[in-house]
Amino acid sequence: MDLVKKYGPIAGGLSIGQYCPPACFELAGKRLELVLDTGEDTGGAVLNFLDETQLEWSIRDGGEAKAEKYECRKADDRTYLVTYCLDGVTPRENHTWVIDKEQSLVTFLRCRLGENPYWPYLIESHFTFGYIREEGKDHPDRKRHGFTEEVAGTGVKWTYGHELATVHVYYSPHWYRITYPKGAAASKQAVDTNNNFNEMMKALPGSDEPAYYVKIKESIYLISVTEQNMEKILGEKAGFRSDTLCFLDNWKHLYSVGRGFGTTTLGGEEREIFVMIGKYGAPEDVDAHFFTDPNPYLV
Repeated sequence: MDLVKKYGPIAGGLSIGQYCPPACFELAGKRLELVLDTGEDTGGAVLNFLDETQLEWSIRDGGEAKAEKYECRKADDRTYLVTYCLDGVTPRENHTWVIDKEQSLVTFLRCRLGENPYWPYLIESHFTFGYIREEGKDHPDRKRHGFTEEVAGTGVKWTYGHELATVHVYYSPHWYRITYPKGAAASKQAVDTNNNFNEMMKALPGSDEPAYYVKIKESIYLISVTEQNMEKILGEKAGFRSDTLCFLDNWKHLYSVGRGFGTTTLGGEEREIFVMIGKYGAPEDVDAHFFTDPNPYLV
């Protein structure tokens, strides 16, 4: 029996989620009191992990906690990516946290649809930074996770599955570009995917999209990108409506965990997107112009 032939198509059908690692349950039963003192949603916050799948949360000293189903993955031994979508909230909203137990620090990313009256599918990102409060102890210093320029100048191939890889070009502290690897794709399906993407890109001035880069600690960065320009120009023609993806990248291991949040209208039916992602990095020969071409969306 050829197991590749048997299971390869099944694995390929998982698409961007194929290499997602198993869920992490280490936070189950723990209650974290947080002080968010820098950014857009400052105030006291609580994450109470009731069990392996359910948590209660509150932000901005918000009083009664709300229950959600959460996902958790690890970027290293002591750094966790926790994410959930708010149940029954319209427009939809996603919360993503980086829990840094090594430094007792935390990053909060809140993503919401419907804030822009001209583009109802557009997703905006709001960042807040702070620390984990420990009873009877002051936090040791004033340092926080924060935005960084250290990622700019990097080009890397990220592999999400045995037939799915893209090249990210982090050419600016506030933007990124995307393309496909130069090497031959593994199958006709992969070739068709690449060709469809390239044809779609021809309808855009460029693949540039806004990006946020947050330094968590040495070699660990949170990278958040949102397909805003593609939504504004292509809309339902693209099928994926301003999806936002955030990745907790471990550059020592060239490995990353992340989540995707947004909407798809492929096939004429609107469906919610919330997917956990794993990916592996590798050097890629990126043409120099990807780092120097002017951004077509800026004056």
